[in-house]
This record gives sequence, C-alpha cells and structure tokens, in this order.
Amino acid sequence: MNKRTGLLLLATLSLCACRSPAPPAPDKDAIVTSKVDGVVLHHRFAIKPPEVFTPINEEYLTLYSVSVMDSPGYGGSVVTQLENAAPFYALGRVEGSWLAISRAWGGNLTGYIVGNAGIPKDQHRAAVLKDRAVLRARARSAAPAKPASGCIDVADSKACQDGGSATWILD
Repeated sequence: MNKRTGLLLLATLSLCACRSPAPPAPDKDAIVTSKVDGVVLHHRFAIKPPEVFTPINEEYLTLYSVSVMDSPGYGGSVVTQLENAAPFYALGRVEGSWLAISRAWGGNLTGYIVGNAGIPKDQHRAAVLKDRAVLRARARSAAPAKPASGCIDVADSKACQDGGSATWILD
C-alpha cells in the first residue's frame, strides 16, 4: 500500500508541475482594441486606454510644440513630439482634460496631449493672431520710454545716445 501511495503522490506532483507556460506578453507595437464609454479604440499595446472618453473627432492644430504621452497625465512616457502648428485629429477628451489623438482621420489612438496644447483647425489662426496682439501690447508697455533729450542718468554720470546710430556715450 505504501508503494501505491508513493507512486500516486509522485504522479500527482509531476502532473501538477507540468503546467503550460504562460502566454508571452504582447509586443508593445501590437494593435489592441479597448472599449471605453461605448467607444471602440484601436491602439498600440504600449498606449494605455483612457478611463473616461468623450468623443470629439475633429481636426486640430497644436498651439506650441508638445510631447505625446502614452497615458493621460505627466506620469507617462513620451511616445513622440508634435511641432508647433502640427495637424492631428482629436479623437476625444479623456480624464484630466487631456486629448486622445490620432495622426490620421479615423486612425488608431497615437497617445495623449494636454488639452490646452491643441485647438480646432478653424480656430487656430484667430487664436494665434490674438496671442500675437497680446504679446505686442506687452512688449510696448514693457519697453522703457526713450528720454526726450536722448540722455539718461547712470549712477554718477550721464549716458547720451549718438544721434546717427544706436551707440550710447558715457559722459
């Protein structure tokens, strides 16, 4: 009886140890599908799906150079960069007011950018012109007023601008 019990125990242990290996993790570039708030998103395995998703599906342009992240928020990794005024498609708004983006209309989710880095294409020109006007007004108000005589007091002496050039001469 001891031999039978021993053989049975040995067979049981050897069969338990013969599990099939775990399937390999998908390649980070493998395309996977996620469903968020009823919307199906196709993305690389390396891109984390959002927790909430509000569809936009509109062409946008960047307002400045921006990093595209693998998850919404600054805690992720940089996937790529978009230059100033680069076109992209805003698939939707996700948590933290970030935008889920694609490089092509109807394309896969490429990554996420901060929400204020992009603007709908038809509003881009007006936003840039408004920003330039604000910057010019700031520059004018910040520029020191040129003295009427062309001279200013500097410590214990006086500096005067040469009338024919932009050269300052210390007296």
